Amino acid sequence: QVQLVESGGGLVQPGGSLRLSCAASGNFFSTDPMGWYRQAPGKQREVVAVNTSGNNRNYAEAVKGRFTISRDNAKKMLYLQMNTLKPEDTAVYYCNLKSNQRDYWGQGTQVTVSL
Repeated sequence: QVQLVESGGGLVQPGGSLRLSCAASGNFFSTDPMGWYRQAPGKQREVVAVNTSGNNRNYAEAVKGRFTISRDNAKKMLYLQMNTLKPEDTAVYYCNLKSNQRDYWGQGTQVTVSL
C-alpha cells in the first residue's frame, strides 16, 4: 500500500520561499510519475509540477521559473522548492503518485502567502 505524507507548508510573506517535501512509502517504481498539485479555496485542484518517467519535469505556466520539482528515489522523497511566492500561490498542496494505473494522494499541506 502506497502512502504519501507532505510537509513543509506554512505562512510566508510575498517574495519568500518554502520547500515542500513528500515522503513516500510502499511499493512502486522509481519511473512512476510523481508530482505536486494544489487547490485554492473555491477552485479545482490543478497541477503545479510533475516529474515524469525519464525524469522529465513539467511545470504549470504560473510557476515556471519560480518553482523547482526534484526527486530522490533512494529516499523515496519528492520536493518542491518554491521561490518568489505570490499571494495567488496560496493553496493546499498535494503530493501525487501514479502507479499501476492508480492515483495516490497525500493529505495535503497548507501554503499561505500573505503579509
